[in-house]
Amino acid sequence: MTSLDSLAELIARGKVVVLSGAGISTESGIPDYRGPSGATLRKHAPMTFQVFTGDPIARRRYWARGFLGWHQIADAKPNAGHQSVAALEQAGLISGVITQNVDGLHQRAGSSQVIDLHGRLDRVVCLTCFEIEPRDSVHQRIAEANQGWHATVTAVNPDGDVDIPEEQLDTFTIVDCRTCQGTLKPDVVYFGENVPVPRVDESYAMVEGCESLLVLGSSLHVFSGRRFVMRAAKDGKTVAIVNQGPTKGDEFATMRLDAPLGQTLNDLAGVLVS
Repeated sequence: MTSLDSLAELIARGKVVVLSGAGISTESGIPDYRGPSGATLRKHAPMTFQVFTGDPIARRRYWARGFLGWHQIADAKPNAGHQSVAALEQAGLISGVITQNVDGLHQRAGSSQVIDLHGRLDRVVCLTCFEIEPRDSVHQRIAEANQGWHATVTAVNPDGDVDIPEEQLDTFTIVDCRTCQGTLKPDVVYFGENVPVPRVDESYAMVEGCESLLVLGSSLHVFSGRRFVMRAAKDGKTVAIVNQGPTKGDEFATMRLDAPLGQTLNDLAGVLVS
């Protein structure tokens, strides 16, 4: 098992790219699907792009759950892990962040070179005219369209929504694009949807320009993130993984540390940032 000192020596060399996953945000109160704090036993599967676009009832269900769960993301604050990554970037040691998260917490902590691999929940896109509208604006329009609507929250999920009884969905009203009345969708990559090619290419370019890849809080179960670990290892770069529990990228890792992220990153920043 890698020591904190060895990890500090690696980061001190600079040109480190971070690949972050849900584990870095759990200390901000956002649940993780697969980590120690995870919601692996949630009652329904994550929304797929095919279901969202093809089933109006499922789409209403998603927006109702998201309407009640949005505050989970909107009110979340960057934790010590996000802040430490930002401090290491500002010190010139981390050259960029590729995040699988959709919460925007890296940017709110002060990181500037961030690729949101799976998009951002604080943006909403029209599937017809592709206009982007801030999630807060859409949330306000939904609130105005559903005055008097109430539902019972039975569970909080990792992707910014909640579980509510099915019968309480009947009177919920969704809103459409303010420009063309098209279908609105959170600007995130759903299961069954591909990450936009330019975003993938930008991520590969970031990895190619680094000397080491530091994975933080990701089980790497999803190929969209694991491919960058595989590319870094193939190119002979050092791959370091800090995560609680095993990952699907462990075979590619040169360094591996099983530890809580907030304290670990805070300790690293304390050593490396003057």
